[in-house]
Amino acid sequence: MTPDYKELIKLANYKMPFGKYKSNYLIDIPEYYFVWFRQKGFPPGELGRMMTQMHDIKVNGLEDIIRQIRKQFPNE
Repeated sequence: MTPDYKELIKLANYKMPFGKYKSNYLIDIPEYYFVWFRQKGFPPGELGRMMTQMHDIKVNGLEDIIRQIRKQFPNE
């Protein structure tokens, strides 16, 4: 299985649309925020999918990969 690079680029450049962290890149939001959503339930749709992926990335210590992608492909 090969990774979907377009989806990784989209994830790296995705911004939170509401709340305390509105307009922040998901990668820049603290891990505890995603853990809280994991316990309470992620929102439906694309945002929930992106937040679920970011939760998994953060709890596994893979943030640097997403930061590198964002530097290489800004606002794609």
